[in-house]
Amino acid sequence: MGLLREIREDIKAARRRDPAATSNLEVILTYPGFHARELHRLAHTLHEHGFCLIARIISHVGRAITGIEIHPGAQVASSLFIDHGMGVVIGETAVIGDDCHLLQGVTLGGTSSRRAKRHPTLRNNVVVGAGAKLIGDITIGDNAKIGAGSVVVTNVPPNATVVGVPGHIVAFADPGDDTILRLPDPEWDIIEQLSERVEKLERRLAEMEGSERKDPEPAATDGEQS
Repeated sequence: MGLLREIREDIKAARRRDPAATSNLEVILTYPGFHARELHRLAHTLHEHGFCLIARIISHVGRAITGIEIHPGAQVASSLFIDHGMGVVIGETAVIGDDCHLLQGVTLGGTSSRRAKRHPTLRNNVVVGAGAKLIGDITIGDNAKIGAGSVVVTNVPPNATVVGVPGHIVAFADPGDDTILRLPDPEWDIIEQLSERVEKLERRLAEMEGSERKDPEPAATDGEQS
């Protein structure tokens, strides 16, 4: 795929993912995620050809302008859309597939100081919610969705929805017919049971307080009357 065609695909991805985008020109001029992606194209090309220092300088300038840090060594496929973008960090050995969508505050981080694969791999059409942290050499399968604020440190299968800290699977989607299979969530079940118990206790307490207010005052004795 030629460079201009790839840039056009990036613009299309922004307009497809963000209903607020009204024109191609608006994306080109005002979307920091688009700016960061195109600067990364240049930095990555230089990095691959051994001009690592210049690549890092371009990456640093891109971070200062957009608030998005993408290491020049990261491998990014076509149609990545970084929505809002502020605080996004993508590490050196991260791999991002086609048509992925990252929101603000996302981290694709590493857990090791070794010069090896230590950052996440995102397959195609992955959506990562705001503030989510994906840490280590893990793989996020095709069409997976990571909920906002989740912390994911293990592999995620295709079509899964992950939420929580640590992240756990709560649903699977069938891309063929948009069916979503909800999985049992023991933690949420316990929270609901506790909430119901608290409501019952509060109602019982209110009933007891009401009964006490309705009780008549005891009649005065003869001694008290005199």
